Amino acid sequence: MAVDRVEQRLRKVTAALDEAGVAYAVIGGNAVASWVARANPSATRATRDVDLLVRRADDARIAGVMKALGFQRQDLRRMVLYVDPDEPDRRSGVHLVWDGELIKTTYPAPAPLVTEAVRDPGGFLVLSLEALVRMKLTSLRDIDRVHITDMIAVGLIDESIRTALPEELRTRLDHLRDSFEDDLAD
Repeated sequence: MAVDRVEQRLRKVTAALDEAGVAYAVIGGNAVASWVARANPSATRATRDVDLLVRRADDARIAGVMKALGFQRQDLRRMVLYVDPDEPDRRSGVHLVWDGELIKTTYPAPAPLVTEAVRDPGGFLVLSLEALVRMKLTSLRDIDRVHITDMIAVGLIDESIRTALPEELRTRLDHLRDSFEDDLAD
């Protein structure tokens, strides 16, 4: 049931943003699931929340859309959380990440990525595979490593994606790929 609620929240919010003409891209676990499902639907993982990459200039329009849906806004340090009235738990809300802005001061300044969104077969806009891989390799939290490994496992990250990465991110990817292959050999 929890997976279904996240999917419903994702579809409800993205449909409302599409209707309002707001640029966005689904990122995080839902974006990874979208890409992984194209290669192997049974290899997808569940996620608790909805993460969206949006432009700060659209903040007021987004706020209007989210208010109309009944979501309550909470401003966090470097992002915005909208709490779902049907499931008022911060861990299962909608997180807005500002396009082109730092999430952590230790990350390099990101290039704007919303323009790299593509339409998922389910109808919502999802960050392109190449941009998602860059984002995940930049953050490189535990969950990002898991997500990259999931994409490697289903064959999504090919040599064209690897060679398009900056050297530091290519090194990170190579390390994750080597570790994945070592685990398979054991």
